Amino acid sequence: MKRRVGGGVAICLASALPAIAAQPIDKDYVRSLAAAGKTVLVMEYYDGQGGIAERKGFASAKGYHAVSPTDFRINDKTTIHLYGIEPCDGDMVNRRENFSGTCAEYAKQGLETLLKSPKVIFCRAFVSEANAPVQDATCYGYYNYPGVLDSVDMLEEQLVSVGTHRIAKKPDGTPARKDLDEAQKIGRGGYGMWADPRMKAQ
Repeated sequence: MKRRVGGGVAICLASALPAIAAQPIDKDYVRSLAAAGKTVLVMEYYDGQGGIAERKGFASAKGYHAVSPTDFRINDKTTIHLYGIEPCDGDMVNRRENFSGTCAEYAKQGLETLLKSPKVIFCRAFVSEANAPVQDATCYGYYNYPGVLDSVDMLEEQLVSVGTHRIAKKPDGTPARKDLDEAQKIGRGGYGMWADPRMKAQ
């Protein structure tokens, strides 16, 4: 998982981040962070015991944008990497969506779509990530359209369930995010990348 730490620590963090991701979040708290005319982004950093060690807040009138299939930039110093998901390999076709191109392009479009309209983006990471230029995290978006939608959703879960992304695998071949199994079952029902029969062989 980690690009900046030793093997033993990497294994520990890789197994722990999904556990943090799976912990319930306070959706009312996330909703309370919203500010008129801006997209608010809050990072919470956790210690080894699961307690909050640090919290950082950001706000942007222009929102936040995908810079890769799994990454989006907070500012010129910090990029968030959505942990445990990835695009498929190579090219894909989804005739229902009139898409033909690379898996990476399709996944980046999916992430950019989720980043277009949240009032709040709420992310969790380990405190060891706090000053890293690229930070492994799991993130949630608060979406509000009065009278139509009011929800707080995990970004990775949404991306996997619509098939723009799939669960990445650890070096030993096991899934990096067991907490996303149900979302991937939905996606594999024929959505996104899974509309291309070639993807089932990957």
